[in-house]
Amino acid sequence: MQTRRIGDIEVSAIGLGGMPMSIEGRPDEARSVDTIHAALDAGVTLIDTADAYHLHADEVGHNETLIAKALASHERGSDVLVATKGGHLRPGDGSWTVNGSPAHIKQACEDSLRRLGVEAIGLYQFHRPDPTVDYADSVGAVRDLLDEGKIRMAGISNANPEQIRLANEILGGRLVSVQNQFSPAFRSSEPELRLCDELGIAFLPWSPLGGISQARELGSAYARFAQVAEAHGVSPQRVCLAWMLAKSPVVVPIPGSSRPETIRDSVAAAELTLTAEEFAALDVM
Repeated sequence: MQTRRIGDIEVSAIGLGGMPMSIEGRPDEARSVDTIHAALDAGVTLIDTADAYHLHADEVGHNETLIAKALASHERGSDVLVATKGGHLRPGDGSWTVNGSPAHIKQACEDSLRRLGVEAIGLYQFHRPDPTVDYADSVGAVRDLLDEGKIRMAGISNANPEQIRLANEILGGRLVSVQNQFSPAFRSSEPELRLCDELGIAFLPWSPLGGISQARELGSAYARFAQVAEAHGVSPQRVCLAWMLAKSPVVVPIPGSSRPETIRDSVAAAELTLTAEEFAALDVM
């Protein structure tokens, strides 16, 4: 399995996004655990989650709890870097809200520590900017958690270039990751990807296949991915992830999955080598 780096940790080039296992349309727990175990068996050493990945108002942290349970029941569970996030909320009615107050972020981290059953979170990320709170104050709370040893590494999510530079400054050069939406359908995070490449910060594309509802149709929506896939005898989804990996050594896609077969296919993207001509054709905006 090809590897990449997040801070001083070496991780699999493809991670697992846990969200589909906890929100609308989620599978039963047994299949979710099987999916996580299949990821570990395939060599995945990075799993992304968040306290907001849940369906009902009374089950905050559902995905964190699920992941902790699955890791505890697998022989390689202790080898995984779990990345979680705080500052984004789901009231339970299908909507999303934000709370970037330092008090909330610190409490959210404490709650995530308890659900994950760890002394320190491997990678903790400020989930989404709160327009009612100074961004520096939100990131400052993450810095405090890092200084206190509550988290081992710090990241941010849904950030623009200015926020990336500011966060890295506030963290004293210790920003290790940026998690933004990026896919063939969503290319507006190209500037953030380029900045991360320049700074040597890991860039974690979320919904890299276009999201839960669009991933299956990727080949139909983008003929060039289907054409390259046919030439290699693989899925368009695998080609998509291979394209992302080829864009920069700092890219670590985290495709969401709720079935063992889909995460196995995603992981195989790390072994797919595209020609220069194929990459150029896929990289057209």
